Amino acid sequence: MHNAAFAALGLNWRYVACEVAPQNLRAAIAGAHALGFAGLNLTVPHKLLAMAMVDALDASAQQWGAVNTIRFEAQGTTGFNTDADGITASLREDLGVSLPGSRVLLLGAGGAGRTAALKLASENVAELFLVNRTQSRAAEIAAEIRRQFPSVKVVAAYPQGPVDLLVNATSLGLKPGDASPLDERSFPLAQACAVYDMIYRPAETPLLAAARAAGCRTANGLGMLLHQGARAFAIWTGQTPPLAVMRRALEENIYGPPS
Repeated sequence: MHNAAFAALGLNWRYVACEVAPQNLRAAIAGAHALGFAGLNLTVPHKLLAMAMVDALDASAQQWGAVNTIRFEAQGTTGFNTDADGITASLREDLGVSLPGSRVLLLGAGGAGRTAALKLASENVAELFLVNRTQSRAAEIAAEIRRQFPSVKVVAAYPQGPVDLLVNATSLGLKPGDASPLDERSFPLAQACAVYDMIYRPAETPLLAAARAAGCRTANGLGMLLHQGARAFAIWTGQTPPLAVMRRALEENIYGPPS
């Protein structure tokens, strides 16, 4: 999506993927800066490590506690987090969800789940229900939300009754044969108005297929990937990202050209 956007705007830039072991991350950041890179994107497990490896943290990285985007400047390096805004932009655009005052069930309390939980709380959801394989981790995030957003009712358990939105922030559904991230004995899918799965490959996970069959509105994580990338593009280039071009490039790269 970035290379398509660079081409559309006539920028002589190139986005490349580099595999870096965690113990080499600091050296890789310094090396990319020395080579004249405009910036970097980071994925797991680097997002938390990079917090201590940049010269300055943007307010977004400070608030969400992770760095997924770095901008190189003459005076040093600045870390940003574009994931959180990508989540809510996609929920609004792809599902038409209005978050303030809503009831939300979030599956997963890893890095993506924590960022999603804090962002959802910041959007003034009324109630947030957190479920994780290790429930102590969900309880930790619930306590963090109570400190930061005391007006949000947060519970580390499945809800009783319907919710406006169910979000899967686990990796279950990436691989064929994965178990469902949802225990339907504890929460039937039909009680969710809308279901969002952060996974975008496959385009329809078993959770989304079951949700669609249950009559829920559904969307996958492609929009989140698009919007976090578009925000990074703007940070690096200072230009407005061509969203339609970027979305088309993503869809063709991930799902193949339209038939």
